[in-house]
Formats: sequence, C-alpha cells, structure tokens
Amino acid sequence: MKRLNIVLIGMGRIGQMHLKNISTLPEMFNVVGIADPFSDKLADLADEYNVPKFSKDYKELLDKEKVDCVLIASATNTHAEIIREAAGRHLDIICEKPIDTDINRIKDLLKYVDECGVKLQIGFNRRFDHNFAKIRSYVQNNVLGTPQIVKISSRDPEPPTMDYVKVSGGLFFDMMIHDLDLIRYLSDSEVEEVTAKGAVLVDPNIGKLGDIDTAIVTLKFRNGALGVIDNSRQAVYGYDQRAEVFGPKGMAKADNDRNSTVELNLKDNTQLDKMPWFFIDRYKQAYISELAAFYQSVANDKPLVVSGIDGLRAVQLAEACRKSLDSGKTVKVEY
Repeated sequence: MKRLNIVLIGMGRIGQMHLKNISTLPEMFNVVGIADPFSDKLADLADEYNVPKFSKDYKELLDKEKVDCVLIASATNTHAEIIREAAGRHLDIICEKPIDTDINRIKDLLKYVDECGVKLQIGFNRRFDHNFAKIRSYVQNNVLGTPQIVKISSRDPEPPTMDYVKVSGGLFFDMMIHDLDLIRYLSDSEVEEVTAKGAVLVDPNIGKLGDIDTAIVTLKFRNGALGVIDNSRQAVYGYDQRAEVFGPKGMAKADNDRNSTVELNLKDNTQLDKMPWFFIDRYKQAYISELAAFYQSVANDKPLVVSGIDGLRAVQLAEACRKSLDSGKTVKVEY
C-alpha cells in the first residue's frame, strides 16, 4: 500500500483536527510538512505528531520536500491561490470549503486544475457521515422513489466570534454552504431556483456587520422535488443536525447522533443522552472517512466523492441565496 507524502497548510482549529486525524491513518499518509504564516504552535505540533518540517511559508515546503498532495485548511481568501500553486506543481489537493467566493475565479481555477491533470477534493465532510450516506443510498437505489421533499436542519451551538464573521463571507457561504451541498447530494438533483429569508435573532452585532444569523431557504429541483433548509447560529442544546427525504414510496430521516440511543423514562421525566456540542465531535468519523476517500481516489485513480465542480455548485447556490435575500425575490440559479 503506497503512502502519500502530504503537506498540511493552515494550522488553526480545522488544520490541527486534520493533522490529528491523519495521524490515525499512517498506512495511507506520511505528513512531511505543516505550514501556517500566523501560527506560533508549528514547532510544538511538528514535535507532537513527528512531522519533520514546518514553515511559515508553504511554498518552501512544496518546493523543497518530496510531496504527493496537499491539504488546505487556511483562511478562505487564500484557498484559490494555494490550489493554483499546488496544481502547478502537479500535486493532488484536498481543500476546505469554499474554494472561493467569486464564481468566475472558481471556474478559471477549475479549468487550470483540469489542465494540470490533478485531483481536487472539496471538504464537504457531511457526505461521508454514516447517516446521510445511508439516506443517499436509499435515493440512489430508488427505495423512496423520486424525492418529493428534502429537508435539512443545521444549527450551531453558539455564534462565531465577530472577527470570524468579518472574514467568513456570510452565513450562506460559511455555514449553509455545507447544507447546500448536502441537499444536492441527498436529492440527487440540481437546484433550479431558491427563495431565501434571513433575520438577526441571535446577536445584533452580526447584523451590524451586514450578516444574518438565522435563515430559511426553500429550493426547487430539476427532478421536481422541493427542499427546505433552516440554519441558526445558536441552538443552546447542542449541534443540531437532521435531514429527511420524502418520496412516493416512503421516507428516510437522520436524527442527531448521540453517545447512545438509550431513552430513560422515569415517573416525572424522560432523559436522552445529549447530542454532540459541535462539528468536530459530531463529524469525527466523517472527517476521517473523507481523508480515506481522498487517499483511495489519488492512490488508485478513482473518481472523487466530492469534486471541484461540487464546490462550484455550492458557491453558485450560496450566491443565489444571497441575491434572493437582498432582493426579496425567488432567484433562478445560474450555472
């Protein structure tokens, strides 16, 4: 089994999570370097995970080390540049979402990636969740019939910092983009039009920065199905992640994961284990499965589960949602 030499770029919360997860797949990956221009933890992380090289400048690692692929977990506004640099060196790439917030820039970048002949997987990890993957299998195998209604609820346990909101690109591009990808995946269809409603109900400071913290989007699909996504930046009870597909033959739904499914019923109350607090716990195995799928795609030249085109489609949907919110009208999605 060939090991892939990989460089991780971006050592914030997500980058450190990926580094930890990759360490559980030593038969697949050999981390030859980590990079982050702002981190003061590089030396400690390199020592903890036995990484031979670290640098503030990722290009130094890509140029000097023997590298097969890169994982990009840096700030959104750096993704496109790093993808271009990696593709130009003929390195395969796994990149956190979104590729960029500019649709034309994404299209140009995907053309360049294709010309370079490398693979680009986008980090829509929810496709690799065991619950959602099972619903997808029911749709693909026609167990439910052609979907008629697809519903997704996604609510964070607490709002992000204002520093994060300033650079996030907004709720549609930062938070709902995962759900926009997932609803395409579960419906097995493209979206024709969206209608978005948004409000500031959690933190007025988010509104002062020009964003929203609560949203509902309705969608119409090419296959005739209708969809609904609801998002909130604050669910005080935990990380609320649910999905449902309804069709003429039946319905499949995924409820929140918990430590156990045991329900305790007493005289005065009923108790369930609490759901995970946030995404790193909720999607721990999905993140690992995402890395394993990337390895299989690169090492065995298999198709990607989530491609650059999927990354583009999600941004196109997020942009349509933004336009709908701003105009107060239903918007046809431009592909």
